[in-house]
Amino acid sequence: MLEIQSFHEPESGTWTHLVADQARKSAAVIDPVWVYDPVSGVADSAFIEGVLDAARKAGYRIEWVLETHAHADHLTAADLLRRRSGARIACGHGICQVQKTFARAFDMRDAATDGSQFDRLLAEGDVIALGGLEIRVIETPGHTADSVTYLVEDAAFVGDTLFAPAFGTARCDFPGGDAGQLYDSIARIHALPDATRIHLCHDYPKAGAEPVCVVSVAQSRRDNIHAHAGTTRAGFVAMRQARDAQLGLPRLILPSLQVNILAGAAPNPEANGVSYLSTPFNRPLAELLGAAGKRPTGEKP
Repeated sequence: MLEIQSFHEPESGTWTHLVADQARKSAAVIDPVWVYDPVSGVADSAFIEGVLDAARKAGYRIEWVLETHAHADHLTAADLLRRRSGARIACGHGICQVQKTFARAFDMRDAATDGSQFDRLLAEGDVIALGGLEIRVIETPGHTADSVTYLVEDAAFVGDTLFAPAFGTARCDFPGGDAGQLYDSIARIHALPDATRIHLCHDYPKAGAEPVCVVSVAQSRRDNIHAHAGTTRAGFVAMRQARDAQLGLPRLILPSLQVNILAGAAPNPEANGVSYLSTPFNRPLAELLGAAGKRPTGEKP
């Protein structure tokens, strides 16, 4: 029997999902967050410890950590979970393209760019066994080149491909992003049965409001402000490109990508045994990536 517990991390607005075969006690964690303070350099594991505690209380074995993509707005706790639970880490095979781009931007000369930090690279139609459940992989590029959706029974974990209907869709202006591809990926999700539950990766509620975690395919197709039924591909691409041109970079993009392309592992330590993250001095990351001068402003993705 499928059981899903979801945990909202308010600093990044991210949902981490604990997905399990309740009968066989096999579990996976999708998009785990490691809370990071860029001022102090401290990574706080309290949030992900809450997910681990929930798994322990239910008697679950965490067998997989599944990334929907390499996130740019928070650090992943994937490697921490692997070390703590023995779980394997999987992500879309497009991670190799993402690694090449950002390892070059951050001059991470020792970083492998073949996806070998992950235990399994996934492609369209792949199936992950989780107890008696089957998690099917749907490639959904557009926001990033490595974006995938995980479909298990009537639940779809879509990453940043779709947000809650009132918030719309994610940006496509990072390297490897493509608004036309995102439109096509959303169309694939919206073609799933109406009752399919879309489990979101993000929601950013207003003060006092509860974050939205789940919407149905029917609701998303009807109400999504960017991609409702009747939205044309050309119209979507024009909207997304105009909107993206006005967005600043996520507040944690610099530390996040250096860690996340390594599956959540810290960079190799220096001679003093300490791992360091790089910040380009007076060279905006967007410039290093060949994009027009965007600077981190805390904008959501």
